[in-house]
This record gives sequence, structure tokens and C-alpha cells, in this order.
Amino acid sequence: MRRRLLFAYLLMLAAVLVAVAVPYATSTATRDTQAVFIDQLNDTARFASLAEPALRSGETVMLAAELTRYDELYTVGAAVLDINREVITASREELPLSDDAVQTKIDAGLSGERSGIDQVVWPWEREPLVLVEPVGRGGEVIGVALTVADTEELRAQILRQWSLLATIAVVALGLATLAAVGLARWTLRPVHDLDSVAHDISAGTLDARVPEDEGPAELRRLASSFNTMADTVTGALTRQRAFVSHASHQLRTPLGVLRLRLENLVDHLRPSGEREHRLAMAETARLAGILSGLLALARAEGTELDLAAVDLDAVVQERVTAWEPMTATHNVRLLRAGGADALVLAAPEALEQVLDALIDNALKFGSPDGEITIGTALSDDGRAEIHVTDDGPGLDEEERAHATERFWRSPAHQNTPGSGLGLAIVHELISACGGDLALLHAEPHGLDARIRLRISPTGPPGNTESPLHAALPDTSRRPPEGSADGPPDAPVPVRPGR
Repeated sequence: MRRRLLFAYLLMLAAVLVAVAVPYATSTATRDTQAVFIDQLNDTARFASLAEPALRSGETVMLAAELTRYDELYTVGAAVLDINREVITASREELPLSDDAVQTKIDAGLSGERSGIDQVVWPWEREPLVLVEPVGRGGEVIGVALTVADTEELRAQILRQWSLLATIAVVALGLATLAAVGLARWTLRPVHDLDSVAHDISAGTLDARVPEDEGPAELRRLASSFNTMADTVTGALTRQRAFVSHASHQLRTPLGVLRLRLENLVDHLRPSGEREHRLAMAETARLAGILSGLLALARAEGTELDLAAVDLDAVVQERVTAWEPMTATHNVRLLRAGGADALVLAAPEALEQVLDALIDNALKFGSPDGEITIGTALSDDGRAEIHVTDDGPGLDEEERAHATERFWRSPAHQNTPGSGLGLAIVHELISACGGDLALLHAEPHGLDARIRLRISPTGPPGNTESPLHAALPDTSRRPPEGSADGPPDAPVPVRPGR
């Protein structure tokens, strides 16, 4: 934008310079041409007055001597022609008397017309300046006197003046460019600050604000309005997150009490009520998962994660080992493939939460007695990739586009336990780590959840403790619902839903 504004400034300035310089250059060439024309015309008229008695008497010796001295002094050729166009005398032999332009002037002179100022000598034109004066008295024309001047000196003089004018214009344009650069920077500084702050806010730095004391008054008002809007939006987001967090936290206690009381009713149930009791227990478990997911999502969105160098293969292998007993109880093989052999930038707890959510997702929606493959590799663009692939029915392209939305569930899995928040949390955590999540089609069928993370430029992994450990609820150390015999190390943060 600065370049476009600077271009507009310079374009207007160049237009002004052209509007001033071109008429001035034209008037300079016209003025110098007129000065030379007047001097030469006076000399031509003098030769015509000398030629009149010489033509009548036939004595042309003195006239020829005068023309020769004039030519030697001013290097301007001169000649006298009679009424029959015959050259009576000339200062030199090589005068261009046969040129069409000269013949036209001679015809005009023999008709009694004097040469007028009807031309301007331009630096790129090389034609001589030819002037003709009728010779005669009392309206009788008996010949013409003409002068032919080379315009090289005149053209050089005009060109020098134009060069000086161009130099002044270039210097003025350079000074104006420096002033325009400063003006453009001063004008657009608030716009640059606005763009930078808007980017910071979109990246999660909600307290970023635009300085309100820079630039023109209109942009200062815009900055003030933007800051007011940012305060309003930030306040609304903060209140929304606080509400979700507080509501989720406060509802967990009565929900836990309700679950405990439902469990205490087991000994007092009649056989006909056992089915309804199991359904009520399942619904309370599902509601607890939704509350935990909302709390995790609210805290993940509001937390700036401290990234550290994490051994990707080690974390993946740890989660595979922790989940193998659980997958074995479902007759599902959990396979480890590839190897990145790299340190990635991530919050360690976030990476564990993400892997647990994706493995649980693959376990629920993969094929019975199927396979889940956890693979790591380095991509062509220098990032580390994690692939969690199942061999289930998968999702079509439209469903994959909506799968990371909150509470979204695939129509084919509406009856499968889950909250619809798992993939949304995964997306938020991976984005906070500077990576990206993509849901791809697995061949021949299934879902391939691909995570890409940045490679750490440091050596050994850093501190494995992360603020995320305090930011997220401790839902990662419990087995999946309905799996009381699951291993204590098989965490499932939130039941992801499709």
C-alpha cells in the first residue's frame, strides 16, 4: 500500500512538472528561434536594399563582396536571384537553392511576400533556417535576396537550456520523492500498526492495541474506534470463556453427586429398572465428558502455550505402549510405523492429549478387529508429520471439512458415545503449537488424521513440564468410558465424536 500511495504522489508530481516544464521548454525554443530569426531577417532586408540598385545597373561586384564578408563573419550563406530565378551573386556555391522548401520560399518572395516567423527550431531538426526578402521598389519585384543559416549552434543552445531544465526537474523530483516517502510513512503508519495489531489479535494476543496518537486525524479516529472494538470483542470472548469454564466446572460437582446417587441405587433396583438405570448412568457419563471437553476447550483457547523441544518418536511410542492393552481388549491391533527421528516444537502435554484423542477416535470408529497405525515421518517442506490411520468407513470430503467444528457429529455415528469436541480440541492444541491438522482419506478406506509440527532448532528436548498441564483438566489419566479395566496410562482426554 505504501508503494501505491508513493506512486500516486510521484505520479501527481510528475504531472505537475510536465505541465510546467513542457510549456517552458517550448517557449524557450520559440524565444531563441525568434531572436535568431529577427537578426537574420534584418540582414536579409539589408541585402535586398543593396541588391535593388545592383540589379538595375548590373554592377554586382560590391554586392558580392558584401555577401562574402557576411558569410565569412557569421557563416550564414546569402544570395541574390533575379526575376527569372537566376543567381546573380552568392556567398558560396553549395547553397541548397534547389531544395523544395527553398524553392517555395523563393516563389513567395518573387510574389512580394516577406518571410514570417512560421517555424520553431527544435533540437532534433537539422534543416537550415532560410529567409527570403523581395527586391524591388514601389510594388515592382525584380528579384529576391535570401539567407541560409545553419541551426546547429541554435539547436545546441536550446538543448543546453533544456538539459538545465531537466536537471532542475530531476532534482525537484528527487527532493519531492524524499518528502513523499516521509509523508507516506507518516500517513500509513497507523494503517501498518492496525494491520500488525489485527494480526496479533487473530493470533491470540488479545491485549494488543493500536497507538492513537500517530498519523492524520482521520486515522487516529480509526485507531481509537478499532481499539474500542477490540476491547468490546476481547471482553465478550473473555466473558464467554469464563462462563464456559465456570459453568463446566460448577456443573461437574452436582453431576458427580448425581452419578454417585445413581450408583447407590443399584442395590434398590428391581430387575425391570436395571435397563433404565444403565441408560441414566450412560447419560451422566456422556454429560461429564461434554463438560470436561468444554472446560478443556475454553482453557486451551485462552492459554498461550510455552513450546519446547519434544522427542516426537519417544512421545508417540509412549502413547502406543500405553494404549496397546486397551486396543487388545477390542481385538484391534495398534501398529507403530516409520520414524521421524526429530525434535519438534510442541507443548508436551498437548502432544499427549492430541495423540490420546486421535487414538481413541480411531478405536471407536475404526473397523472391529481392524488396525490402527501410528506413523511419523519428515515431510518435504521440513516439518515432522504424525499420521493416525484407521481402517474404518472413514468420512467423505464434506464431512471431513466439518469434523473439527464443535459438537459436530457424523450422521452415521449419532448413536456412538462422544461429545463432538475431541477433534475441535485437537485442532486448537495443534494450532497453538504452530502446527496444523488435516483429515485425509485413507486407502482403501478409513480416516488418516495427519498432524504437522515444526522442527525444533535446538538440541536436546527442553523442560517437559508445560503450562498446559495446569490449563487442561486432568481427564487424561482415566480410561475410556465403559472400560474400568483399562490401563491407568491409557488416557482419553475427551471422547472425540464424528
